[in-house]
Amino acid sequence: MKPLEESIKRLPQSAGVYQYFDQNGRLLYIGKAKNLKNRVKQYFAFTPKLSPDPRLSARIAKMIGETRALEYIVVESESDALILENSLIKQLKPKYNILLRDDKTYPYIYIDLSEEFPRFEITRKVVSAKKVKYFGPFASAARYIYDALYSIFPIAQKRGCLKEKKACLFYQIGRCAAPCAGLIDKTAYRAMINEAAALINHKEKLAKALEAQMTRYANAEHFEEAAKIRDQIRGILSSAALSGVDLARKENFDVLALADLGASAAAAALFVREGKIISSASQSFKFSQGYDEDEAYKRSFMSIYSRDTPVTATTIYVAKDFVEKDTIADWLNALYKKRFEIIVPKIGAKKALVDLAIKNAKELLKKEAQNSSIETAIKDLLKFENAPKRLEIFDNSHIMGEATVGAMVVFDKNDWVKGDYRHYNLTAKNEYDQMLETLSKRADKFGENPPPDCWVIDGGETLRRLAIDVLNSVGVTIDVVAIGKEKLDGKAHRAKGAAKDILYANGEVFRLDTSDKRLQFFQKLRDEAHRFAIAFHRKQKRKTDAKFALLKVKGIGEATLKRLIQVFGSFEAIDGATYDEIAAAAGQKAAKALKEKA
Repeated sequence: MKPLEESIKRLPQSAGVYQYFDQNGRLLYIGKAKNLKNRVKQYFAFTPKLSPDPRLSARIAKMIGETRALEYIVVESESDALILENSLIKQLKPKYNILLRDDKTYPYIYIDLSEEFPRFEITRKVVSAKKVKYFGPFASAARYIYDALYSIFPIAQKRGCLKEKKACLFYQIGRCAAPCAGLIDKTAYRAMINEAAALINHKEKLAKALEAQMTRYANAEHFEEAAKIRDQIRGILSSAALSGVDLARKENFDVLALADLGASAAAAALFVREGKIISSASQSFKFSQGYDEDEAYKRSFMSIYSRDTPVTATTIYVAKDFVEKDTIADWLNALYKKRFEIIVPKIGAKKALVDLAIKNAKELLKKEAQNSSIETAIKDLLKFENAPKRLEIFDNSHIMGEATVGAMVVFDKNDWVKGDYRHYNLTAKNEYDQMLETLSKRADKFGENPPPDCWVIDGGETLRRLAIDVLNSVGVTIDVVAIGKEKLDGKAHRAKGAAKDILYANGEVFRLDTSDKRLQFFQKLRDEAHRFAIAFHRKQKRKTDAKFALLKVKGIGEATLKRLIQVFGSFEAIDGATYDEIAAAAGQKAAKALKEKA
């Protein structure tokens, strides 16, 4: 019996997650099952020899045809299997699974009504408090709404204000009613909070209140303040999909629908609270081996709803009865300890909202198609499996081995995602080990922050292969491209103006003309990573120089300083070292200077 067939025969009849691998050990697919043995056997025909079941779709049959090995993980329940499957798919990015391009939580506005003088706050997770009321989710307008509430109503502006016993500047300029000083009682303050809360889910009313404030500023010729409020209004009103749908009742529910254009697909969600669309969100899918709408629905649900996300609606309308609708409903029931309903509306206002969500999904696909030309060109040139939408770019920086740092910048859908930039303090002494340290630090976080479509490395083929080794060590397969200078006089110097940039990908070297848009695209990415690395290096160098200067004041010479850094590795470690440890490393004089005068 062949190893794969033997693995299938030995599968337990337990809930779990299974993984298929090809002959090179590459992960092809991750799935979950209530009964591993029964589920996996459905993929195969066993006579006259092991082969894909003839009833499979073309996409799955192709996958099974490539499968040479099987691994599995047993869990307690199908719900646990669903959670583990989702986590592993995000982290490992299997070839045949459908992957969401965006996988993020949405912010909520909340207020803890158990507090004496409550304040509005923003969160993306469930808050541990006694009596919390949530508003949202808001895909983009949470900050605009939050700022508007504190602009219109004299709520306690800062949490720290409530600890003071006297009115502060916010009271003097009319921005706070000064509950800390007893200038407003609990009843009046709570009435103001209720009035503010009533506007959160009614954006038109909130915008009108802001317009009145904007007019007052404009009439007083405070044009800068008026312009800020104008931007607030635009942000609030543009955050939800506009529709002519009029709901007669103040209902709370979500809408989720998918659309596909053959080679691409997207999901769109509408969040309806008190009969109003308060927010909309959309996200696209990545699939290279065929589209599976049922799996796409499942992945969308797993993206929007999570254990740490507040829930403000338990009814969800969808466009079709997808295969695992009941499984998802059971998972939501167990997750939130509430009864969820997933409904396919046939007529009426709910059906109109589902159609609106489909329209929003199609609009996202059209927009992405317009921006995909350079991505498609890169895919074709470098022989990638997918057009790279989200890329992470890495560079390192140091001067004579001092203040060595690594940097990662992120480019997604034709724009920089500066909130996802990261920098790293490094200890390695050479370029190879520095890049290894940087990439390893990033790979260690794949479980929290899933990998992108592509890594871009500032360097040559050696560093590109290093990146692939790092990815292989954590079981992740994504495309990797390196961009480096051609060598002049045996060296690759960035400063050598005549040296041209070269791309390295899939074991090939690509020498493009300097006017080639594809080369310029990667140069733009590399330059931003270099800028970010240099900026962080300079910041760390200033800190290092300041600490050197401080130690010199204590009578520590430069040679002793270098000896201490060599032994202890950092200023923090030197500071935490004992008298005897410093004496052993650099002598009694240094120990006395650092410890006896401390």
